[in-house]
Amino acid sequence: MAQVLEFKLPDLGEGLTEAEIVRWLVEVGEVVAVDQPVVEVETAKAMVEVPCPYGGVVTARFGEEGSELPVGAPLLTVAVGEGTAPGGPQQGPGTRGAAEGARARTTESAATGAEQPKAEGSGNVLVGYGTSEAPARRRRVRPVRPEPAASQAGAAVNGRPVRTAEPEGPVPVISPLVRRLARQNDLDLRELTGSGPDGLILRADVEYALRAATAQGGRAAVQQGVADQGPSAPLTGSPVSSAPRPGGIRTPLKGVRGAVADKLSRSRREIPDATCWVDADATELMRARTAINASGGPKISLVALLARICTAALARFPELNSTVDTQAREVVQLDHVHLGFAAQTDRGLVVPVVRDAHARDAEGLTAEFARLTEAARAGRLTPGELTGGTFTLNNYGVFGVDGSTPIINHPEAAMLGVGRIVPKPWVHEGELAVRQVVQLSLTFDHRVCDGGTAGGFLRYVADCVEQPAVLLRTL
Repeated sequence: MAQVLEFKLPDLGEGLTEAEIVRWLVEVGEVVAVDQPVVEVETAKAMVEVPCPYGGVVTARFGEEGSELPVGAPLLTVAVGEGTAPGGPQQGPGTRGAAEGARARTTESAATGAEQPKAEGSGNVLVGYGTSEAPARRRRVRPVRPEPAASQAGAAVNGRPVRTAEPEGPVPVISPLVRRLARQNDLDLRELTGSGPDGLILRADVEYALRAATAQGGRAAVQQGVADQGPSAPLTGSPVSSAPRPGGIRTPLKGVRGAVADKLSRSRREIPDATCWVDADATELMRARTAINASGGPKISLVALLARICTAALARFPELNSTVDTQAREVVQLDHVHLGFAAQTDRGLVVPVVRDAHARDAEGLTAEFARLTEAARAGRLTPGELTGGTFTLNNYGVFGVDGSTPIINHPEAAMLGVGRIVPKPWVHEGELAVRQVVQLSLTFDHRVCDGGTAGGFLRYVADCVEQPAVLLRTL
């Protein structure tokens, strides 16, 4: 007899709490193999294909394309066991019955506290989530609160609606951010009915409650309308806002754009940054690159040479390859360089990370930059390829600009900016000449070092750009 197993949206890493379903890769009734990708989801970090650790027949899918699911919500159910081999059951009444039976068994087990059967899966899912040897834990069940008769009849005492006693214990909330949002707006979470799995309160539930409170002119809407109706019910009474909404195009801050907005805002709030800059004669660096690429070997990119200069400069000034532990009030100097680089894509600005950049030569850096850039433009970067950077190189010269004061990529301590390389008048060997000039800027966290260290780092980078032979002395 086949056993129906439920596969939930796994933890995608880096504190991500939800994902948007972009494309289903399997249909109900289709046979899937162990570790076969079943759905493509988009998080605030990247596009990810999620593999299913079970092999069998898909009996149900949860969520339409374009909808968002919280981590831990059911993705699909799979019938595993007899009769699930290739060529087995197809989509039809029997399949739908199996799906309904899976839902019923899940609900029954949650209500009775019975243990679910152990899943025989590969365990090869994403960060922080497994399918085998999971620790035993009791599933939290949100009690069903019967509606009081006084409320059904619309009774009131002294002109106020009658409320029932609230259950004891903490309220299940999807993330601390949602709990903080409610606290900042003086909203009692016990008055809400969550729309997530098992009554889990989502950000949308809190935002709906706040909109309803504004529409009704105070807390009465939250206590009576929202708690009774839930986030999916239409608003009644006055409109959401009496003031006219300004015209124009509204773009939700979610996905990559939302993640970038949050990170940059946090950087501005927490990091006391300063910027220094210098013009440098890049003529010799450009000549050196031309000579290297004319030798017949693999082509070397300019950004790879700049990255090689960065890693050499960080070896001399390691204070800039640091992070600040605000809890311990310590500057943590790191012993490896994971070099991030800014890449503009159709989905927004992303910062892929070259792992152990200090251990790679110019050829290896060129290949890794090319691979990550292609993956970024195709939306195939994994969360691991977008996190963990220790220093960022920002080549904004590709946009045709000379200078910038970039925002540090939190929680890093510095970012090197490189403008366009253009012919300019320059005094060379005592005479005025036309040279290839570039502006370099360094934005740094003033907590990790003083201006002397930052200036020394930038001056060393400029010296290597002007005289590439300087770099050879550090190799």
